[in-house]
Amino acid sequence: MGLGLLASRALRSSSARVLFTNPRNSIVRTIVSTPELHKPEAVAEAAVEPDLPKRSPIAGARVHFPNPDDVIEVFVDGYPVKIPKGMTVLQACSVAGVDIPRFCYHDRLSIAGNCRMCLVEVEKSPKPVASCAMPALPGMKIKTDTPIAKKAREGVMEFLLMNHPLDCPICDQGGECDLQDQSMAFGSDRGRFTETKRSVVDKNLGPLVKTVMTRCIQCTRCVRFATEIAGVQDLGMLGRGSGEEIGTYVEKLMTSELSGNVIDICPVGALTSKPFAFKARNWELKGTETIDVTDAVGSNIRIDSRGPEVMRIVPRLNEDINEEWISDKTRFCYDGLKRQRLNDPMIRDADGRFKAVSWRDALTVVAEVIHQVKPEEIVGVAGKLSDAESMMLLKDFLNKMGSNNVWCEGNGKNTNADLRSDYLLNSSISGLEKADCFLLVGTQPRVEAAMVNARIRKTVRATQAKVGYIGPPADFNYDHDHLGTGPKTLAEIAEGRHSFSKTLSTAKNPAIIISAGIFEREDKDAIFAVIQSIAAKNENLIRPDWNGINVLLLNAAQAAALDLGLVPESDNSIESAKFLYLMGADDVNLDKLPKDAFVSRIRTVAPNLLHVDEREAATFSGSIKPEGSNKVSTTPFAVTVENFYMTDAITRASKIMAQCSALLKK
Repeated sequence: MGLGLLASRALRSSSARVLFTNPRNSIVRTIVSTPELHKPEAVAEAAVEPDLPKRSPIAGARVHFPNPDDVIEVFVDGYPVKIPKGMTVLQACSVAGVDIPRFCYHDRLSIAGNCRMCLVEVEKSPKPVASCAMPALPGMKIKTDTPIAKKAREGVMEFLLMNHPLDCPICDQGGECDLQDQSMAFGSDRGRFTETKRSVVDKNLGPLVKTVMTRCIQCTRCVRFATEIAGVQDLGMLGRGSGEEIGTYVEKLMTSELSGNVIDICPVGALTSKPFAFKARNWELKGTETIDVTDAVGSNIRIDSRGPEVMRIVPRLNEDINEEWISDKTRFCYDGLKRQRLNDPMIRDADGRFKAVSWRDALTVVAEVIHQVKPEEIVGVAGKLSDAESMMLLKDFLNKMGSNNVWCEGNGKNTNADLRSDYLLNSSISGLEKADCFLLVGTQPRVEAAMVNARIRKTVRATQAKVGYIGPPADFNYDHDHLGTGPKTLAEIAEGRHSFSKTLSTAKNPAIIISAGIFEREDKDAIFAVIQSIAAKNENLIRPDWNGINVLLLNAAQAAALDLGLVPESDNSIESAKFLYLMGADDVNLDKLPKDAFVSRIRTVAPNLLHVDEREAATFSGSIKPEGSNKVSTTPFAVTVENFYMTDAITRASKIMAQCSALLKK
């Protein structure tokens, strides 16, 4: 007979003896009535729980209640917290201000639940539960700091460290490693494993990501990121049991423009930056928050430098723009900053060779020449990386000299800069998630603006939004319909003769995204007139609360240049120029420039922006402008960006981007 059965029988017999004893010898409990508690107000006051110290959510998280009826209350370590129905236990703990350790869980990825580091104790549960995968239920009592939860985490950490190599002194993740931090905070002070550690062969993922797969803890973050965010099926889990490892199904490189983000999400040192390997420790670096200039998205980044040298670039969180991802071009182009730099002014001598001179001599020559030409022969061109302040000074300088022939690279000739809504992404990047239908006109967001493409993919996966594309054949990482290659297809949609017209008209929040490469076409006004006719027939395209007509710019300086009115007065200003002022303009075609023209050049490689983390929306009117008199051309839309990795002076000078470009051509 078991001890439990004996104890239960003993308890039953003792209770029976108490039940049948003499009432005179028993203890009589006096019942005292409390009339004051019969009042409802008094009962409510008595039911008030004792005051608990105020807690703030982890990382300042805010809870949004879309439906007040779906609010539930749970208790985390005795602290009541209200959350929306559908939240997990881990998210409820974060709202309550309790940081739960985790390795496999990530806010922007699907739930895997395979690291088991987030174990907590739940009342009436026979064993600890994985908080990342357990939905929170009304009235659930969660305990995160009990001996059972602590012992469970120590056991999980002991298993994770069982095969993990002890190479922290030579690991590039040292100092910012989740495994180090959580081992110190939640692990045991010793391990019992004495057998031989296993080793895994490293994988070649390309010139950007370095792999040391022996350090991998199989959290599968990189696999889920590649599949869900990047949209490539390059990584996966192979093998079973002790032979389980992450790699490529076949021997191939990771072919995504977002591949570098696996470095940030890897909680250990299995995936690190190959260009940054063994260059510096994170505590040696000084971080500077700034904005990316390799495209027109304006991704929020942090530049880590040691002395005057840029060592690496990492993303900053901004939910409205890039979330917490950046493109590979943004992350790895920094080595181009220290190559092919123009440090001293140079003047061409009589032999046609450039020689270095002082700034005084150079400016003297410029002043002599500029006073010898007519005002209409003075032309200024701002580069695609120029900042707004420099462009404003350039415009003021040329206006002072009597000329208004000034524009920016990429904006084309006679671009309409009267209304900001004609050249901005009016829906905003985060607003694209509200769209349920996309029409891409001549644009390939995957190479023109990788973060905008990631947002479109996120929307398509979440809401099954329809995507129609007009342009040359392109590689998209989401389902889309290739409608045609030129403006003829766009005209058919406007006239209602195309099957996509019905899809566009029935959408609640349709979005049309136009490539900035159209600025270089002769029939750009006619193309915009066709798009406006589509908007006139579709009342959902432009409303007071929604503007679905968007222009996807290519360069960082384009929007500011058009805001400042950098539009040339004549189409042939280059051909008639006698004095050409190139301010960081490296891609201007000078074939038609007169041979006797004087060219002045100022190189600005590191622009800074005045307004950070602010976005000013364009004001737009519901009235549609009349159609232009020009007819659309039958010429198909051309590819705007030929090489994703080489689009400006910085990326063309980068050795890392040259390696990526070479692999792209294979």
